[in-house]
Amino acid sequence: MSDKLKIGIILGSTREGRVSPQVGNWVKDIASEHKEAAFEIIDIADYHLPFLGTTDGSEPGIAKWNEKLNEMDGFVFIVSEYNHSISGALKNAIDFAREAWQNKAAGIVSYGSTGGARAAEHLRTIMGELMIADVRTHPTLSLFTDFEQFTTFKPADLHLDNINLMLTQVISWSTALKTIRQP
Repeated sequence: MSDKLKIGIILGSTREGRVSPQVGNWVKDIASEHKEAAFEIIDIADYHLPFLGTTDGSEPGIAKWNEKLNEMDGFVFIVSEYNHSISGALKNAIDFAREAWQNKAAGIVSYGSTGGARAAEHLRTIMGELMIADVRTHPTLSLFTDFEQFTTFKPADLHLDNINLMLTQVISWSTALKTIRQP
């Protein structure tokens, strides 16, 4: 068995025409230089989660979602800002798990008209309740300067330092928190 950390890069939008896959792949490409961890894109759209509380919870996507989260030692959330908060799909996906999040670290990469800062702050509040330790460094991407026509991701080079620092913090905290999750 490998002791290499597993970090999930969670795409936080399911909207048609979303840009989160572009941002997530960019983060994953940068993360591949951090050899202490294996990074994996986790797209909440792939799990076809129903709205929480509208079913008996027996849909296979719910169990698969929790299994995938349980495999991870930490997370990087790719967060788009919708109406000053996170997307409803991301909130719903977060709420479909509880123990799978606990005592793990997470970083946030956000985007929006104000860099997604307001959505990231809402997500930090949610993470605190779920015992997810969020790291301080928070890369913010502007729809005006980091995207062509608001749809094609063209990040400025200045973000590389913040992405790498955030990833280093997520790896460090994930390493530390793994020790308290082990039996």
